[in-house]
Amino acid sequence: MAHDRVQPYNCMNVWDGISGEKITFDWGTAYGLPSFVPSMVTPPQTRPQARRTIAHMTENTNLTSALLRRLEELGKLQYFSKTRVESIELGEEGENYDMRSWPILQLSTGETLAARLLVGADGPNSAVRSFNGIESHGWDYERHGVVATLRLDGSDMANKHGQITAYQRFLPTGPVALLPLPNGFASLVWSTTPSHASRLKTLSSQDLVAMFNAAFRLSSVDLQYMHTVSDGQADELDWREQHTSYDRTLVPNRVTEVLEGTLASFPLRMRHADTYVGERVALAGDAAHTIHPLAGQGLNLGLADVASLASVIGDATSQGSDIGSTLALEPYASQRYAANHVMLGAVDKLHKLYSFESAPIVAARSLGLGLVERWGGLKGLLMGRAAGS
Repeated sequence: MAHDRVQPYNCMNVWDGISGEKITFDWGTAYGLPSFVPSMVTPPQTRPQARRTIAHMTENTNLTSALLRRLEELGKLQYFSKTRVESIELGEEGENYDMRSWPILQLSTGETLAARLLVGADGPNSAVRSFNGIESHGWDYERHGVVATLRLDGSDMANKHGQITAYQRFLPTGPVALLPLPNGFASLVWSTTPSHASRLKTLSSQDLVAMFNAAFRLSSVDLQYMHTVSDGQADELDWREQHTSYDRTLVPNRVTEVLEGTLASFPLRMRHADTYVGERVALAGDAAHTIHPLAGQGLNLGLADVASLASVIGDATSQGSDIGSTLALEPYASQRYAANHVMLGAVDKLHKLYSFESAPIVAARSLGLGLVERWGGLKGLLMGRAAGS
């Protein structure tokens, strides 16, 4: 992987877009019992632990290019580029063979493949899952995820303590996050209503930049109004920001440009397959589960699936077992299903909690956010779970 295109970060600011209550995730504050008085010793953000990496960001092409190069290095592997799977059917029985439990793939090139084990890592609309008759259940959030790559004012996203920082603000329509990339760029993910997503994609570059800056600075009421006008958001931001009080140490550097061709949106949903395995079939990643992006766990869950499945296949091979049998694959389902179900449920409930604007609920969730901010040990536990440890 090209390391100059990977950006580690060691701090994340998260805050409630209505109450303003915040929490700062970094390892310098992620230990100890609850504390409700300011520290009189070394500021937590300047302790050595505060430089410990929380996560890494890189663009998808950097990751996939590295994986393809690794496949070439390993050798004895064949992969098909620019090729579609036209159909998947069960094989037949012949005089000297029985392929009735084997998936047979017909490719767009005219070639046919028979799979001892067919791994469905083919996304939320998985053809492999459909072939095996595995049901998937969940619901749509009636929200779209707006994504873009941005250029920021400044060479990096370091806060006043020198920590490279990610940002997430919970708005009533959904969270908006800004995640650091190298050389002063950042990746934006904004969960919002379909109508707001459509409006954002029609704005001029100047007004779009203004909306992305407003998302981290203006009140939810001001933002709601700015979504209703067809243009002039840049002027609205200039005027409204003069009359808005916010913590300037909490927000990211200003967006100066949206890179051409990077703005897109997609519907958000939660889905979970009834099982991850069948006879000669295993599901992984979005084919098995689809999660709201607010915690950034989609790829992490998929990578954990792959690590578990690879281990299970390795065990079956070393024992001389049939790697495609349901018996050999069951340990994979046992390891991953419950863990993924817990994460899916937690993220779903977090999304719903921050969708309410009712004063008692806002007060209760702000109290909880403040408690986690002051209870380092609990904060550390949450960070560890998000990191997969």
